[in-house]
Amino acid sequence: MSMKTPQSRNLFLSLLKGAKTQSQLTQTHAQIIIHGFQNDLSTVTKLAHRLSDFKATCYARALFFSIPKPDLFLFNVIIRGFSNNEMPKSSICFYTHLRKNTALTPDNFTYSFVLSAASACCDRSIGVLLHGHAIVSGYGSDLFVGAALVDLYFKFSWVKSARKVFDKMPEKDTVLWNSMISGLMKNCCFQDSIWVFGDMVRNGGTWLDSTSVAAVLPAVAEVQELRLGMEIQCLGLKLGFHDHVYVLTGLVSFYSKCGEVERAELLFRDIVRPDLISCNAMISGYTCNGKTESSLRLFRQLLASAERVNSSTIVGLIPVFYPFGHLHLTNCIHSFCLKSGIVSNSSVLTALSTVYSRLNEMEAARKLFDESSEKSLASWNAMIAGYTQNGLTEEAISLFQEMQASKVAPNPVTVSSILSACAQLGAISLGKWVHELVKSRNFESNIYVSTALIDMYAKCGNIVEARELFDLMSHKSEVTWNTMISGYGLHGHGLEALQLFSEMLHSGIRPSGVTFLSVLYACSHAGLVREGDEIFQSMIHDHGFKPLAEHYACMVDILGRAGQLEKALEFIKGLAVEPGPAVWGALLGACMIHKDTNLARVASEKLFELDPENVGYHVLLSNIYSAERDYLQAATVRQVVKKRKLAKAPGCTLIEVGGTPHVFTSGDQLHPQSTAIYAMLEKLNGKMREAGFQTETVTALHDVEEEEKELMMKVHSEKLAIAFGLIATEPGTEIRIIKNLRVCLDCHTATKFISKVTGRVIVVRDANRFHHFKGGVCSCGDYW
Repeated sequence: MSMKTPQSRNLFLSLLKGAKTQSQLTQTHAQIIIHGFQNDLSTVTKLAHRLSDFKATCYARALFFSIPKPDLFLFNVIIRGFSNNEMPKSSICFYTHLRKNTALTPDNFTYSFVLSAASACCDRSIGVLLHGHAIVSGYGSDLFVGAALVDLYFKFSWVKSARKVFDKMPEKDTVLWNSMISGLMKNCCFQDSIWVFGDMVRNGGTWLDSTSVAAVLPAVAEVQELRLGMEIQCLGLKLGFHDHVYVLTGLVSFYSKCGEVERAELLFRDIVRPDLISCNAMISGYTCNGKTESSLRLFRQLLASAERVNSSTIVGLIPVFYPFGHLHLTNCIHSFCLKSGIVSNSSVLTALSTVYSRLNEMEAARKLFDESSEKSLASWNAMIAGYTQNGLTEEAISLFQEMQASKVAPNPVTVSSILSACAQLGAISLGKWVHELVKSRNFESNIYVSTALIDMYAKCGNIVEARELFDLMSHKSEVTWNTMISGYGLHGHGLEALQLFSEMLHSGIRPSGVTFLSVLYACSHAGLVREGDEIFQSMIHDHGFKPLAEHYACMVDILGRAGQLEKALEFIKGLAVEPGPAVWGALLGACMIHKDTNLARVASEKLFELDPENVGYHVLLSNIYSAERDYLQAATVRQVVKKRKLAKAPGCTLIEVGGTPHVFTSGDQLHPQSTAIYAMLEKLNGKMREAGFQTETVTALHDVEEEEKELMMKVHSEKLAIAFGLIATEPGTEIRIIKNLRVCLDCHTATKFISKVTGRVIVVRDANRFHHFKGGVCSCGDYW
């Protein structure tokens, strides 16, 4: 047998380092045994390290257990190897073995590697426990451990915990700063990511490197801060990072997302030898700016150059941002993915299902989702968001519950989508449950989640809770302000909306067209004519916005609701653009309120010409004739609807009791407590008549096709829901209902009387706004 010499050891270490295949490692291992180095820790440790590189984890495990007394270095290599090979449980088991069965003490590398493994585990408590171990062992302030902890908490979306670890570190290095910037960006805390980068620069920029610049650019792109991105580009140029391929690639993505695709092209050409990642960024840049032909051309060039495209190439090519008109292209890409085997990739599946969802091809999207063997969090999110965006809220909620049962932990994107579904459906109980989930997951700091919570509470009738959450937010985006202003408008709180708009301007947040639309909507529902006109003029002259059809419609609505119908008509005639259905529809709605049949004819003629398939305009005109007791004309309009077979959505009302939704339709007798509900209605009718209530039979004949007359033993769905609420809830508690159509005059009057005779507060959300009934008075002031 050969002598064991340092030269022999060095030879084996060199052979292990240079091995290109697992077979070479196996042959070298045989020689190691022959030459008596099988228990030499430095040689065995290097072999274990290289086996992990080739994903030969079973081999590495057997090698480890062949060593009588492994040292800490070997333990660390094995723990890290299993972690890097996506075997976190095995990694953590070796850590446990180290603590329980040896006299060795874990060091900062041990904790860093095992924390990395814990970040991939479903059980988040393991990471917290390991954090405690690290602190007890004296490594709580270690930079290596700190970076691993920050990464772990960000992967769990525990932003506050990550921030706390970062802030408590006495010293910070480049890796820690970059982990913080990147982690905040990945958790959609874009503004926070930018601020941390700013702190890094303000602290002298000693630790700033090219990775720091590349990490912050996606966050800047998300908030569309073009000027700031240009400043970061200049900083990178000054520090000598501009020729780094991944910095240039980051800039290509940044300018593309900011709509500056020409600048992105120039930067792409600056890359001497664009790699696949750079090409993917440019393909994605073209696609997200609607330049489909350019993205396809670059994709074909890649294929022609024999470059092997990957899943990121395909995701960039899929027209997620401009899907309309590209169903055929999406089908072709789908076919290419099937042929090339890329379709099983979760990112590709998610992108394809997103496009199908946006094209309202929900069956195709769900088929893709169901066929995927391993459903990623992103694929769950895409499917839930697709259902929500297409108004299929019950399916969205059902899928979310299925996701919970599958033990898939939601992230801020999931929560934002499901809160949107709750808002649409008015599911306050589920919304509150999700709010508790947000607290338990430490998602409150996420601006999208907080904004979605505000929207949910506002649309579920609790405007006070919405405002409290708004005030608690330290950072607010333009969308956050818009959501709160819109919420006030929905509840008829016009003055509060105007005050908040003023605060928004003073805060330095630039309003958008949506902001002005929300403020004008609020003015409309509160009868604030002068204020609405001032806002409209300011939008044009002070802020330089060109009004859209929706802004014009809001102004017509403001004037019309206030009874200034002739002025509204003059406003329409003075428009520089051809008024569309939204504008004429607003005028027709105002004619309904003020019973102006002459102007109603003018508006309806335009509407029947512009939007002939919309049955709602025919119903409104019929109602106007009915209110004027011109039943012949009303019947004529209704005959037109029947002859043309125009269908309208049936009226229905939802009430949630004890977390369970109950839906009623007109004359509904299918509810298990139907007998008790109708008995309650009879009782209410008696009390209401004594209080002076008279049924509004004129509009009851024409408001809704399915809801004819109380005299025919049919009652509107909202009355049934309120009666059930009175039976099923404790005396004195608030009753909340949601109607899918505009509440009719008779039901509005009846609800005022019901709130008076029962002493209950009744909150009604109809298709237009909220009505808060209390003591016989409605918050809308009969102005809806």
